Amino acid sequence: MGNNGYLKFILTALVLAIVFFGYMLVTAVDRVRESNLRLLAKLDELPGRISVTAPAAVPAQAAAIRREPFANAEFFDPSAQTGGRMIQATIADTANMNYLINTEATAGEFWNLCNSSLAGINFEKPDEYEPQMAESWSISDDHKVYRIKLRKGIYWHDFTDPVTGKEHRNVEVTAEDFKFFVDVVKNPEVNCGPMRVYYQDLESVEILGRYEFEVRWSREYYGSKASTLGLSPLPRHLYHAYDGPFDGKKFNEDHIRNRMIVGCGPYQFVKWEKDRRVVFRRNPRYFGLRYGAGPSLDYLVYEIIKHPNTRFQALLSGELDQLGLSPDQWIQRADEKPFKDGTLKRYKYLLPQYTYIGWNLRNPLFSDARVRRALTMLIDRERIRKDVYFDLAEIIAGPFFPKSRYTDQTVKPWPYDPAEAKKLLAEAGWKDEDGDGILEKAGRKFTFTMLQIATSSIQQKMMPMIKETLAAAGIDMKIQNVEWSVYLQRLEEQNFEACCLGWQSPFDPDPYQIWHSSQADQRGSSNHIGFKNAEADRIIEELRKTFDVEKRIELAHRFCRILHEEQPYTFLFAPYSLVALSGRYRNVRVFPVGIPDSIMWVPGAEQKKVPGL
Repeated sequence: MGNNGYLKFILTALVLAIVFFGYMLVTAVDRVRESNLRLLAKLDELPGRISVTAPAAVPAQAAAIRREPFANAEFFDPSAQTGGRMIQATIADTANMNYLINTEATAGEFWNLCNSSLAGINFEKPDEYEPQMAESWSISDDHKVYRIKLRKGIYWHDFTDPVTGKEHRNVEVTAEDFKFFVDVVKNPEVNCGPMRVYYQDLESVEILGRYEFEVRWSREYYGSKASTLGLSPLPRHLYHAYDGPFDGKKFNEDHIRNRMIVGCGPYQFVKWEKDRRVVFRRNPRYFGLRYGAGPSLDYLVYEIIKHPNTRFQALLSGELDQLGLSPDQWIQRADEKPFKDGTLKRYKYLLPQYTYIGWNLRNPLFSDARVRRALTMLIDRERIRKDVYFDLAEIIAGPFFPKSRYTDQTVKPWPYDPAEAKKLLAEAGWKDEDGDGILEKAGRKFTFTMLQIATSSIQQKMMPMIKETLAAAGIDMKIQNVEWSVYLQRLEEQNFEACCLGWQSPFDPDPYQIWHSSQADQRGSSNHIGFKNAEADRIIEELRKTFDVEKRIELAHRFCRILHEEQPYTFLFAPYSLVALSGRYRNVRVFPVGIPDSIMWVPGAEQKKVPGL
């Protein structure tokens, strides 16, 4: 995990988390149009890389450490040695490297490696913010004005513009770069609708000096602190490298520049080999080094390996250093030699993420809440948890982390109860009129299609189980195996009847993007099921302007109860994160936010090189 914890854990409602398919892939509906993808494919022969200075062989943290507050500095090992690598796997390539227009998991992960934000969340206490790029900040009593003072001497990564050939070296980050980020996000022509939701009430950014600016909000918004302190700068010298006003459409379609990342963070983008791998190198000029919070690993590499068995074999052979395991791999492959002799170590923990079945509420089949509750009662989640997840998941009743104070513990998951489900279906008018075993109403059979991700071994096991229990109640569920890129397109176009996905939730919830009615009819919206509920809207809006924690908890519990009765989702599981990691790494720690690779290091005698570099 990169240092920019905000992007990954505060605005994580931006991303869909397919966390229950034997791996974790966090992604969302890609904003890039099909024509862009076709053009991008033609650009494969372009270098897609940046020349970077090789990191010097020096201690991980400089000797003269500044004793000033810096996010998570206490978790970095002062005796760490620099060098070595970490090679991970991702199941699919990304469309481009610009996370503003590409909300796929990998794009966000890569961006976080290369960038920093004003503040970071504390690994151990994720509701606390600590300085990163900001030296200090002050907040007005009404939470509408934030005055930010930047640290001096933070530099953008050096790069050569791939279009103009112009070299950019020793360019310092200033307040103007943060204003440029906000201007771009709020530009309606830029394809970043899900992110724009969180800045819709941001009124202005006023530059007070080279290293100081004010962020003004038009109304009181609880999320303004996270959204403000989570701001990252955007390199104007890369994305507005032309005369005249900024062009949002050009930003979306700048395929060559969008194949690279220019940041100011702990790692520098090196190269992107399409459908093969992406390489990052430690930034020797990273400003966090001054405060004892710089990474030790020289290289982070993401290999693109589509098949789960191939990924697992690469882990066993030492080609991969880290891999998310499926439940069956966790249970059934634990006796492999690398696990038994300590070459590989395993880690299990819960993160704030959950899986669900989404019913497209635009479809008359799913318009009645009684029907949706019946569908939930016809899914034997306990059996799935045992037979598919090997008990490595928790059954859930709502959208918040089960252990969170925002989860109403009095709301229990609907039980597996076919008899009660049949009663609800009958009350809603569904009966088997012709004796063919399938329910019907007003001449329409209860038949629908569930999308299934083609590469998901867990869905391949789970969907037939669901189909079987639904069929016993007279519901015909067809299963359509779909490649991931097609799945995304179907979601964006709202062209589906039922889907099975998941979300990764922020620690402090803002349900607006996923659940507010205003998002239901927008193309590519996170509210892809089309949920609309006036009372839920009122609670969501009240949550956004409520700062009292107890009141927020009360509102969140009311929201949970509405979703429990309405069942727009069948909430499935909070699955355990199952991670295998090479035993070479030191300072491996599990926090509420996961296992941060930024603090790990490898002794010199155990360091490995990256093949081909």
